[in-house]
Amino acid sequence: MESHEKIVKTTGPVSTDLGNVNLEHTDECVEVNGGIKVSTLKDLDDLFPYIGGFGWYQRLLFILMIPYSFFFAFVYFSQIFMTVVPSEHWCYVPELENMTVDERRHLSIPISNDGYERCLVYDVDWAQILQDGVTTPNIEWPTKQCNNGWEFNFTDIPYETIATQLGWVCDRDNYPATSQSVFFCGSIVGGLIFGWIADKYGRVPALLGTNMAGFLAGVGTAFADSFWSFCVCRFLVGLAYDNCFVIMYIIVLEYVGPKWRTFVANMSIAVYFTLAACLLPWIALGVANWKTYTLITSVPIGLSILTPWVVPESARWLISQGRIEKAMQILKKVERVNRKKIPTAIAMEFKETALAIAKADEEAKSYSFLDLFKSPRLRRHSVLLLFIWISIAMVFDGHVRNVGSLGLDVFLTFTIATATEFPADVLLILTLDIAGRRWVAFGSMMTSGIFSLLATTVPVGMPSASLAIIGRFAVNISYNIGMQYAAELLPTVVRAQGLCLIHIAGYIATVLVPYIVYLATINTIIPLLILGVLGIFGGSLCLFLPESTGKPMPQTIEDGEEFGKGQKFWEMPCFEK
Repeated sequence: MESHEKIVKTTGPVSTDLGNVNLEHTDECVEVNGGIKVSTLKDLDDLFPYIGGFGWYQRLLFILMIPYSFFFAFVYFSQIFMTVVPSEHWCYVPELENMTVDERRHLSIPISNDGYERCLVYDVDWAQILQDGVTTPNIEWPTKQCNNGWEFNFTDIPYETIATQLGWVCDRDNYPATSQSVFFCGSIVGGLIFGWIADKYGRVPALLGTNMAGFLAGVGTAFADSFWSFCVCRFLVGLAYDNCFVIMYIIVLEYVGPKWRTFVANMSIAVYFTLAACLLPWIALGVANWKTYTLITSVPIGLSILTPWVVPESARWLISQGRIEKAMQILKKVERVNRKKIPTAIAMEFKETALAIAKADEEAKSYSFLDLFKSPRLRRHSVLLLFIWISIAMVFDGHVRNVGSLGLDVFLTFTIATATEFPADVLLILTLDIAGRRWVAFGSMMTSGIFSLLATTVPVGMPSASLAIIGRFAVNISYNIGMQYAAELLPTVVRAQGLCLIHIAGYIATVLVPYIVYLATINTIIPLLILGVLGIFGGSLCLFLPESTGKPMPQTIEDGEEFGKGQKFWEMPCFEK
């Protein structure tokens, strides 16, 4: 059948499926058999010039990230200040309770080169010692392990934690590390459960579910009275990490125009997340009660019950599910709030594009993450991304949890180290598109590794803490590049599954981190040595990946296999013509 095409110009008010609009400019369209066809819209990104890339709608969503950023920080970091243990503790001797603290410690506790023993007490008849009026210990007295609990010097940690309350010291000093690992085991399960819910039922139900898990289990933590009940609660809180924020993060980025995404992605972390994390140690100090602190950091997460009424469903997910009319309703709201208008021809073609996207997504379901490992170059990139993210996740979390071993006030050190997130993200925004993903990831990881190793060569205290904080600053940059870099290298047909695989690999690896930090009880330099080596190892692997800045993201497995071919080793975006 013969078709005819002609160019027409449309101006003035027209009616579209998004409502009556007024074309403020002249649009050149192609009329095909009486229908209007415009330049091809490949995906939702091509619609942003018509609905606004960062108008009032997106700004409101950006502000709405605040509570979820706070929830994320509270879920991730709050356990540190529930289980922290004072640096000084010693065996409690009930027979000597009428003596002053200094007197009974002097009489009952042996002294070593490091000061009073933490886990040994003299094994003598204290009733007889008191009757004889002895006030000075005999170093020849036999010793034994503590069997009546401990006393703590609450000078550096000025409140009782669950660890001091239940005596998680000496032969039980691994309990805080174990409970933290249990938390990360929960995150593995949560990633699988809520990832499936997000794909099957939508982003908003998953966001609501993960935050409610964090709320209920967080409140339950305040009533834990044993190691096992605490671990159960922390496992359930772990279900919320880090989906309680990341799902919201993804939703917002999907409604933001491409040129604003680097800003929104990094500034939400730099400002909201950093502020919330920096508040945590001072909340703990302010209330000086671990149960109250736990409730203060858990109850606000209950506000997530409002999620279905304040957070829009992902338009991209709706389109992928064939629910195009619902997606168009949300886009109509974006259009109205941003005071933008979509030409009727654009609205018509976008519907056609959305149908094509839905069909392509349906076909993509025949692929699995195993397809990432069936061709040589894509397999190499996938394996590299796995090990790079494992290194980044372990180094980042290791620096977070090692603040108590740096020889300074744990509350101030945590705050300063966490505050480095802000300048790190600002620096990332300024340099990422200039230097490129590959070199920024390499440089930041190498810097973190080198300064972590340098921190082991100087005295514990201000010198080692300063170098370690620089290492934390550098790995903050790497952490915020990792997932974006992976998303740009993995093909569309397996991107979601590939990112899920990488994320879960990071969760699994992070289970080991509390035990790495625990090695500081043997020697304070061991954790920093391990973190330094991991940083240099992960940074070196980045050099074997192709640069992705400004490159079209691969769509098919074949695109992923060919991605980066012909690139030179020293290639950087700023050197390109």
